[in-house]
Parts: sequence; structure tokens; C-alpha cells
Amino acid sequence: MENHNEYVAVFKALGDETRLKIVEMLSCGELCACDILESFQITQPTLSYHMKILTESGLVISRKEGSWMHYRNNSNLTEAVKEFWEGITTPSEACICKNKKEINTCQ
Repeated sequence: MENHNEYVAVFKALGDETRLKIVEMLSCGELCACDILESFQITQPTLSYHMKILTESGLVISRKEGSWMHYRNNSNLTEAVKEFWEGITTPSEACICKNKKEINTCQ
């Protein structure tokens, strides 16, 4: 099982409705910040704040073109997060519950 700490920033970044919607928007491909901004009732500084969290978590990759930032989902991390989620929500021999000395002790 992979290190849970590697995914804490990712799940924290996804813990906001606006950021979830931005990730969903970027699933269609790269977008300019101006296009993202038009889809929300937020200011440019607020969008910058959300994009900073998404890029620092690694979920989103940014590049500057002229005076605008362009963003896209980090497909490598997205796939890793999917695999991690599948791993922690599916019973397996690597599950942390297998390391318990006793189970069903709350009777």
C-alpha cells in the first residue's frame, strides 16, 4: 500500500466545491484562467487562490502564455489517486485492518 501522506494535500485540495468543479472543467482539456473565471461568480484573486492550492497539491499543471495562465489536470497524479482510492476502498491483504491484533472486539 502506498504512503497515505502522499495523498493528504490532494484530498484537502478536493475538499472545496469550487476546486472540485475546476478539476471537472479541466477534464475537457487545458483552459485559460479567464475561461475558468467566467464559469464562477468569484474574483480573479479568489480564482488564483484556488488554482494555487490545486497546483501545489499536484492535481493541476500550469503554464504561462503572455499575461494569462493556462491550466490542465495532471493526468499522472489523477491516475495515481484513482488507484490509491481503489486500494483503500477495496478489501485486500495490504489493508491496514489486517495489521490489527484482534478484530470485532466491540461486542
